[in-house]
Amino acid sequence: MRKLATAAVAAALFVGGMGAAVAGAWHPIEELHTTGAAFANGSYKWEPRGLNHGGFHLRGDASDTTRSDGNNVYVQTRVEGYGWNRFNGEQGKVVSLNKIVYDGAAQLTKEAWVRMCRDRGSIHPDNCSVTKHYKR
Repeated sequence: MRKLATAAVAAALFVGGMGAAVAGAWHPIEELHTTGAAFANGSYKWEPRGLNHGGFHLRGDASDTTRSDGNNVYVQTRVEGYGWNRFNGEQGKVVSLNKIVYDGAAQLTKEAWVRMCRDRGSIHPDNCSVTKHYKR
């Protein structure tokens, strides 16, 4: 009986470890684009609670695709229950981003949203890509 209980506990730990490994794996983000801006080679993962604050981890390339327009670009990311975080690119360049969105309570969040935008200044409204939704 003791051997059976030990085997059951070992199996549960093994399966639980596999679930944690899948949760910590990188997942692709399809290219986000709008007039003058693109986010390519993107991927995300949810960090485990004890690593990198347990936040939403995002990486990819933010690029200004219309270099002559004089506008900057940025990526916006939001996790469940919090406002948007803005990660700026550079005008006329491709910038590699590797950012983690976190807060103490964000370790418990299960949803995140990402979009790519072009900063058109204070007179014109910014234009953004479709907002993509991801779950833990």
